[in-house]
Amino acid sequence: RIEQWEQREPAVRSRGPRSAGQTERAADVARRCRGESVHRVDAKGRVSIPAAFRRVLEECDPDWSEGQNPNLVLVYGDHRRKFIEGYSMTSMQEVDEKISQLPRGSRERRMLELMFSGQAVQMQLDETGRLVLSPKLRDKIGITGEAFFIASGDTFQIWDPSRYDAHIAEMDGGFEEYGEDFDPWTLLDPPGTGE
Repeated sequence: RIEQWEQREPAVRSRGPRSAGQTERAADVARRCRGESVHRVDAKGRVSIPAAFRRVLEECDPDWSEGQNPNLVLVYGDHRRKFIEGYSMTSMQEVDEKISQLPRGSRERRMLELMFSGQAVQMQLDETGRLVLSPKLRDKIGITGEAFFIASGDTFQIWDPSRYDAHIAEMDGGFEEYGEDFDPWTLLDPPGTGE
């Protein structure tokens, strides 16, 4: 019998004192998701998330320690959202802090509280790095046998693969308005800022 196993990447840790060469910026880079991949979703809704994303969730969960499973928050939002967004505990805390700065009872605060608290679920990865997408979540974004994961800075998105293909085709069309020789780097330097 051949045992199936998963090669785990070494975790990037910034806990404890920093070495002389380590900067806050380097630690921030370690807390960013990168890449994309497709993973099988089983009949119970269990799906493995990319190993590199798990390292970010571990690094950004203040309650995590070696041998434990990291926590995360999945935001599914209303009917207009065609994907689920995964937030580390640190990134969700940043969102919560920004929301709490809005006037209590304001329409904007209520809308954001609905989306990021009411239309979200906190969960923990299991010991094999999987999360469980409930039937409600799978139905909402149309996931059946596979889930497409894509990094989005300090969060990641989960899509039905065919819906993502349609979305990215639409996004790619957005660059056409800039012309053939357009360099996306120019979007990072707003007019008037210079280098």
